Order: sequence, then C-alpha cells, then structure tokens
Amino acid sequence: MRIGVTYDLRADYLALGYSQEDTAEFDAEETIAALCDALAGLGHEPERIGGIRPLAQALVAGTRWDAVFNICEGLKGVAREAQVPALLEAFDIPYVFSDPLTLALALDKAKAKRVVRDAGVPTADFAVIESESDIARVQLPFPLFLKPLAEGSGKGVDSRSKVDTQEELENTARGLLKKFHQPVLVEEFLPGREFTVGITGTGAQAVVLGVSEIIPNENFIGHGYGLENKEGWENKLEVVPARDDAAIAAGDVALMAWRALGCRDGGRADVRLDKNAQPCFIEVNPLAGIRPGYSDLCFIADFEGVSHQQLIGKFLASFLLRHPGLK
Repeated sequence: MRIGVTYDLRADYLALGYSQEDTAEFDAEETIAALCDALAGLGHEPERIGGIRPLAQALVAGTRWDAVFNICEGLKGVAREAQVPALLEAFDIPYVFSDPLTLALALDKAKAKRVVRDAGVPTADFAVIESESDIARVQLPFPLFLKPLAEGSGKGVDSRSKVDTQEELENTARGLLKKFHQPVLVEEFLPGREFTVGITGTGAQAVVLGVSEIIPNENFIGHGYGLENKEGWENKLEVVPARDDAAIAAGDVALMAWRALGCRDGGRADVRLDKNAQPCFIEVNPLAGIRPGYSDLCFIADFEGVSHQQLIGKFLASFLLRHPGLK
C-alpha cells in the first residue's frame, strides 16, 4: 500500500517561535523516520505528508493515498486531534487509529471520565472548574489533584498539582485557568501505584499488549507523571514491566475504558491505584507516542519482546481488519 504519514514535527513549530511546552506533544524527527522505516519494512510505500495544512493542500491538489498513518496531534482547540481524521473522512481516505469523535472525547478528560464511569469503569470522583467562581463549589475531600482539562504529555502537571487545603486549591486552579485558558479537572487524589497500559486492536479484538509501572525516585517532581518528569525522565523515575495481580487488574480497567471510548488500533491508558489498592482509570491516549527508546508504549513493547516494526505491524493489522479490501 501507498501510505501517507501525517504528523506534527516539533522542530517545525519550535522554528516558528512556539515554546518547548507548547510543542511537548509533537514528534521528533526520529519518530517519523522510525515509523517510515517500519512501514517500508512491512512492505508498504510510506510518503511523508506532515500536518493538517500540507495535508489539505495535497488533497485539494488531487493527491490520494491508499491509507494514511495518522499521528497528527493538532495545535488549536479541544478537538485538535480530530481535525486530520475528519478531513480524511471527508475525502474518503482510510486511516490508522481512532476516529474524530473518540479523539475529541478522549482529549476532554472530564467527558471521557463520564463515559467510562457510565460504562462501569472505576475512576476517581471529580469536578470541573470552568471559571474562578466554580472553585468554591468544589465539594470533594482533600487531597485533590488538578490538571488542565484538555492537554497531553503531562502539560500543567507539576509540584502544585496535588493540593491539601482550600488555599492551595484556589491558587493552583487560578494558575491553571490563567496559563492554559481552559477548564481545570479536579480529582480525588489517587495515592497508589501508577501504571500505563499498552493496548492494540479495536473493540472485541483489543488486547493488552503489556503494563509498565512508573516508579518515582528522590528527584521526582510532585506527585504526578507530568511534563517536568516526562522530559528528562531518566534521573527522576524508572519505567519497569509490571505483571503482578495489581498490574493485571490495571490492564483490565484500561481495556474496559478503551472499548467504552471506542478507541482503535493501538494506544495507551493510564491507571492508578486508590487508597484501597483498587485500580482507577485516569485517562486514555489514543494517539500515543511511538518514538523508539523514548515513548511509554515503545517501552512496553520492548518489555514484551515486540520490536518497533512489529508494533507498527500490530496497528496495521487492526486497521486492515476494519478495511479488508486493502492489502
């Protein structure tokens, strides 16, 4: 197949003046090169496209592909990850990974939690602060954990995210509202072990690829796997394979959430244990990072003896089940 590859290259946005934090979700050149190498190794013809603007220009000019491998995160709006899939659907071009509805839903962490909660998936109690006037109406017991409603890569999660008093709640909420210009998700703090779960497949065919545990050390910042801990993680934490009963239970919760949200082909879900050591859904990432030697999903694949090319092959196999006419 001739497979177009859509992505947002971090270096391009840095060159335009965006900050390191602005571009935290975007991909390195190593990611794109490894993906294209994997697709070629699987017998396909990859073609780099880039982000939504070059994609739109190519489509208007009449360019078409048999399929598109989409890892484009988007730049603006709560539905930014949905923009490329929506455009591809308008031009009837099949693509790997989740559809616009799921991508927009997953990025809004509160809406995603409502959906999975209604599906019977355990998740911490939560509230949403849309403006400063909402802060006083939060009726959850301390400690609490605050983060932006619709960011990825741990943006907005730092040493101030866990709050133990009303004063801390007010200060952190105001700071997040001012910095990110979006609502703030407030959750009951989950004090237990933190897992990230790799998943491949769609619907009933979805399976847990593996589970890893995030183990902080003395250099870990705050109480969450935030941006400061993810970037330069090597001296702040360990990422280790987890296969005990708690990890298996976390995988079950992640898989339930994956199916409830309609995620496709592959990605990650984050799970943390509550005070009773019960796994609770945190969030899902249906466009998970796939940079070898760097991204959590690739670590999980390594732990399970799955090469990067084999991981990409698993995503494509799931995609082809949905599009049996393609080869």
